[in-house]
Amino acid sequence: MIFTSSSNFLVILGELYVVVLFVRAILSWFPFDPHSPFNPVRRVVFAITEPLLAPFRRIIPPIGMLDISFIVAIIVVELFVRVVLARIPV
Repeated sequence: MIFTSSSNFLVILGELYVVVLFVRAILSWFPFDPHSPFNPVRRVVFAITEPLLAPFRRIIPPIGMLDISFIVAIIVVELFVRVVLARIPV
């Protein structure tokens, strides 16, 4: 894949991170089974996303069963990608 600029690469990387966050949200809906064939994928996704989500969870407590820190994290990442990374000059 050829990227036209480094900022374009960073924007794509940021958008992929948002996709990984959504994958984590979907995986969190299913019960954890250590013998599942998806367990290695789950471990990688959780390892990639936990460093971002942990600080948000310390600041924003869950509301009942709903973890809104995830929503805030996605908004922050999207804003960072669209406002900061997209404006890096070529």
